[in-house]
Parts: sequence; C-alpha cells; structure tokens
Amino acid sequence: MELPKFILGDNTDHPNAIYVIHTDFPRFIINLENDEVEWLEEFDEHDQKELETETEGLIQQATDFYDREVERYDN
Repeated sequence: MELPKFILGDNTDHPNAIYVIHTDFPRFIINLENDEVEWLEEFDEHDQKELETETEGLIQQATDFYDREVERYDN
C-alpha cells in the first residue's frame, strides 16, 4: 500500500487537538494545538544532527498540508 506523505488525525478524547501524521522518514506525529512532536523513529547521533536541520521545514510542511486540507473542506 502506498501511503500519502501526510495524514490528518483526530481523537474525541482530545477534542481540541488536531494531528498531522508524517509517514515518510523521519516519521512523526505533530499536534497542531500545541506543536508537540512525537517521533516514530529512533535516531543515532548522526541522524540527530540531520534531524535538527530538517525539523523546521517538516513542521512547516505539515502545517501547510493542514491549511490546504481545511481550505478544501470549506469549498
């Protein structure tokens, strides 16, 4: 199965939270309510340095994805 790069998620136990799941490496879930990120990967020291440089861009892509999806629902 081919997964999309980003997937939206929600949960009624957390009614204010909106989750974006990033399915490519490095996989993560971001809660857009508070920008908390949960990484679904284990990183070594080398990966950690690369991750720090990419994190801001990945989070921006996740936020842009959410904004695009909400705009499509409104139309």
